Amino acid sequence: MEKHSQAVALITGANKGLGLEIARQLGQRGLTVVLGARQAKAEAPAAELRSQGIDAHAVTLDVTNTADITAVADFLETQFGRLDILVNNAGVQLDRGFDVSPDTLRQTYEANVIGPYAITQAVLPLLRQAPAGRIVNQSSILGSLTAISQGQGGSWATPGYTSSKAALNMLTVVLAQHLADTNIKVNAAHPGWVKTDLGGADAPLDVTEGAQTAVRLALLPADGPTGGYFHGAEHLPW
Repeated sequence: MEKHSQAVALITGANKGLGLEIARQLGQRGLTVVLGARQAKAEAPAAELRSQGIDAHAVTLDVTNTADITAVADFLETQFGRLDILVNNAGVQLDRGFDVSPDTLRQTYEANVIGPYAITQAVLPLLRQAPAGRIVNQSSILGSLTAISQGQGGSWATPGYTSSKAALNMLTVVLAQHLADTNIKVNAAHPGWVKTDLGGADAPLDVTEGAQTAVRLALLPADGPTGGYFHGAEHLPW
């Protein structure tokens, strides 16, 4: 097939909140955006973006479902023949305190670590063909060993969520090193404390501001960084 003329971005967990806003901002810059979410939940948000003049598409994508991941990779190949940007935005916080069951820990890692890894593996052949492939892993300052060891996490420092984001950060570094001789850049983003279902109404940032770090990393120039951990342009400590 003839390759799609516009750059294509896949954003996971894109039916609302940060994921949807990341898709909106990338779409406003002329990219084709593919919104992934569970159980066809991305259909209405994609239609909303199309009404704003954005080339938006919806796919069913549960990041813990192997069949969904395979189907998305096939969809991108068949529909566009390319993928330029992957934003691993989908994630969960299931623990609310230190007493967390092993099952809750497993579910957290399935969504926050294994899912992003599996999706990246599935679409990596397409990203390798992109002139400027970009992978953005939506992390958190709560994944910083430095920040948590300094007591910055407070009550948010729970075993499942914080350790899963630290693991995602490590995957970011390992993947960046593995792809160092390619055109692909891999970075982790801390969006800030944002008014989302996870961040709550008291958060100081709205989703427009919270999406900006991931969007910046998705659009890095050829001389941009790889294997880093950022909030805005600030390089965060691991």
